[in-house]
Amino acid sequence: MELTLDHIRDVKIYQSKNGYRFSVDPLLLSHFVNMPVVEKIADLGAGSGVIGLLLARKYPHASVTLFELQEGLAAAAERNVVLNRLEKRATVINADLRDTGNLSLRAGTGCFDIAVSNPPFRKERSGLVSSGEEKAIARHEIRLKLPELVSAARFLLRAKGRFFLIYHPGRLAELTDVLKQGGMEVKRLRFIHSHAASEAKMVLVEAVYGGRVGLKVERPLCLYDEKGEYTEEMRSLYATQG
Repeated sequence: MELTLDHIRDVKIYQSKNGYRFSVDPLLLSHFVNMPVVEKIADLGAGSGVIGLLLARKYPHASVTLFELQEGLAAAAERNVVLNRLEKRATVINADLRDTGNLSLRAGTGCFDIAVSNPPFRKERSGLVSSGEEKAIARHEIRLKLPELVSAARFLLRAKGRFFLIYHPGRLAELTDVLKQGGMEVKRLRFIHSHAASEAKMVLVEAVYGGRVGLKVERPLCLYDEKGEYTEEMRSLYATQG
């Protein structure tokens, strides 16, 4: 596998040149996590590890477990843990999130404060399936369906633990229903727009395992201004920690 060395803020990342590559989503999701103190973090479908490693920087006393199904991506994540000198706090588990028995043996049950995920949000037979298995699995529900992801998060989270994810707004109603069926209540939303006048392209979601009903919708996040340049908020996200 041919790799490139890239970086996002203070994290260096080896990733496949022709396979699945991260976008701005990890930066948006890691910033959306707003817990004052976190001890244990689970990154579900970690890919090359970028979200989990950003959170390891954000919470310097937390341990992070990166769960990744694809062997190639898990190997890249392990290399990135070493590259960023986070071996003492970050662990990669190459595992199928549907196999709760294996998860229990290797990571424990009900012990994580938060779980984060940038999951595949396209149904298996919807849209143009990405070329290459790595990209296709990362973007389409080929190996992991939404209810299975929520079930894994519920299995790993402690009571009142929080699940943060970035998802497509067209499936927000479905996501809310699946989370509720899994005992999670959506507590916070933030919609992401390319421009102030465009419709939402993604949505950031925070749900609480065993949480009460009550929803906060934050102001929209716009990526670009009228000149086609990053907005001030986006520039600040690239420049600062937290």
